[in-house]
Amino acid sequence: MLSSSIIKLVGAPIEIGTSEPGAVMGPAALRTAGLVRMLQDLGHTVHDLGELSPDGTSGQRGLSAMRAWTTDISSVVETALAEGNLPIVVGGDHSLSLGSIDGALRHCARIGRPLFVLWLDAHADFNTLETSPSGNVHGMPLAALCGEPGFDALFEAEERPLLDPAQVHLFGLRSIDAGERTLVTRRQVNIVDMRTIDEFGVVAPLRRILDRVAAANGHLHASFDVDFLDPTLAPGVGTTVPGGATFREAHLIMEMLCDSGLVGSLDVVELNPFLDERGRSARVLVELVASLFGRRIIDRPTEVPPREV
Repeated sequence: MLSSSIIKLVGAPIEIGTSEPGAVMGPAALRTAGLVRMLQDLGHTVHDLGELSPDGTSGQRGLSAMRAWTTDISSVVETALAEGNLPIVVGGDHSLSLGSIDGALRHCARIGRPLFVLWLDAHADFNTLETSPSGNVHGMPLAALCGEPGFDALFEAEERPLLDPAQVHLFGLRSIDAGERTLVTRRQVNIVDMRTIDEFGVVAPLRRILDRVAAANGHLHASFDVDFLDPTLAPGVGTTVPGGATFREAHLIMEMLCDSGLVGSLDVVELNPFLDERGRSARVLVELVASLFGRRIIDRPTEVPPREV
């Protein structure tokens, strides 16, 4: 089980980072699909903080608006972690991770623990302003968090802790732009792409990641993008890429994360109800989060019981 049973849930209805409208409705769709009730039914205390709405950002799409979102999300996450709670940020496009991971970084810097990121996503999201073909910030958060140039305006002026790219694990990658391919190789970002998963399954690669985090006494931040899943399973996302994770693969990942007890913060991002089919993607996401937070068919024994003679 995850170490904290007190969850701070916050909605980040942000779509500044994408050109596809609709992600702003993601937090409401997840609540409608029963996210809070499910967590409570599993025995967790849930403090639903509602929806963030930074001052002066209504209808705004510039860097100042993005910075306001980043600052507010970072503050909520850092405060939740300092109180010993587990923050879940639901969105909203993937640019919200600028704030959630920044908050986790600040907390980890203060307590002296390394931060690791498990990026469950079809995309690397390691573009810079120079390499991005679209200019959409939801494809840039990891580059910004790892200290690539050009992103200082997105963060508070004070010195900020940077994410170590060698402690980023891209999992499920199947679409990467030419410029970011060069950059993730140069920065030694860890990659488990879909070919690796096809060849070896999810268990061995994920276990290596979890063993690494545990050995370092690290804080693991999991960021789950809907497009990690195959679009036949979860069509409600603006950046679909064929060949994603199956329902069973995704459940197994969540069950392993739960068993590890290492996840200290979570994002669920890029749900776009406007592109969904009768709430199908939202319901799938709630089921997967349930597995991460302890739902199981039967308790698995930690030791093999002695055989009766």
